[in-house]
Amino acid sequence: MATKDMFSKERVNFNLKADSKEGAIDELIEILYEDGKVTNKDELKKAVIKREEEFSTGIGMGIAIPHGKCSAVKEATITFGLSKEGIDYQSMDDKPAHLFFLIAVPEESSDVHLRALSEISRKLMHTEVREKLYDVNDFEEFIKIFE
Repeated sequence: MATKDMFSKERVNFNLKADSKEGAIDELIEILYEDGKVTNKDELKKAVIKREEEFSTGIGMGIAIPHGKCSAVKEATITFGLSKEGIDYQSMDDKPAHLFFLIAVPEESSDVHLRALSEISRKLMHTEVREKLYDVNDFEEFIKIFE
């Protein structure tokens, strides 16, 4: 499955309300739950938090890519969230995160989340891509960035 196919207009939020790392994770998981991609929010949250405890997925440059693998996820999926204000995500560069990509995959998935993580990270290394994402406010505009 191509990374861009893991996105959907139902799974983007261009105005996250959260003001904390845990709040951002909860808000992104809620989007997946509402879209029927996750059967148990707590199970996915445990998987994401467990991963965060290893080291923060706040990679710097205003980006966080939390991810989790668990049986509550029906299919590999990504939700995107934008925080205009920024959220303290204990990022590697100690700066707030604005762009959030939560990757959720079923327990039995092979390396689909690693491919998605790699592809998103490569795209976001480019300043112009990040700047476009800061200003995006509709799905069609958002997905063009990933084509």
